Amino acid sequence: MLNDSLRDSTTAPRLQRGNAPRTAHRGLRRPVRERYAADVIAQRLEKLGITLPPPVSPAGTYLPCLIDDDFVYVSGHGPINGTSMITGRVGADLSLEEGREAARMTALSILATLQDTLGDLDRIKRFLTVFGMVSVAPGFTQTPAVIDGCSNLLVEVFGDAGRHARSAVGLSELPFGIAVEIELCARLHA
Repeated sequence: MLNDSLRDSTTAPRLQRGNAPRTAHRGLRRPVRERYAADVIAQRLEKLGITLPPPVSPAGTYLPCLIDDDFVYVSGHGPINGTSMITGRVGADLSLEEGREAARMTALSILATLQDTLGDLDRIKRFLTVFGMVSVAPGFTQTPAVIDGCSNLLVEVFGDAGRHARSAVGLSELPFGIAVEIELCARLHA
């Protein structure tokens, strides 16, 4: 028991026996912090024979990723794998399959940026949205099939957590002549 003569009444309130201090969360459950297993995604990438390229530096004044609360927003990425880049219009310079490969390469570039930003891809709880832009020749309308290259990779690596809502649009030109540009949003483990 604390000796009242040693207690400074200006800094510590006196508690009467049986009266606990009231707090704003009394009676409410605190949220349980989610746990995630480390290196699961790294092991899956290795099992699939996938090596991530080096992360790409932004091409302007913006962040490659922005973390806000439990969300990570990834800026537009293109099909860049170290020193190689896929350029051209799908339906003219590139076939549908080459466009799909460009979208897959773009997804790998995004994962490299996420790995660099988050330190661990296992921090990703699930992918929410993907917005895919495809440089297309006039009349080419199979943009969803092109962006499947990205979507399929995310599901292959993350399972159901890789499934997402998506838009796929065709444009007449993309920066630097790249064939595909993709941005996305994912939820992180708390």
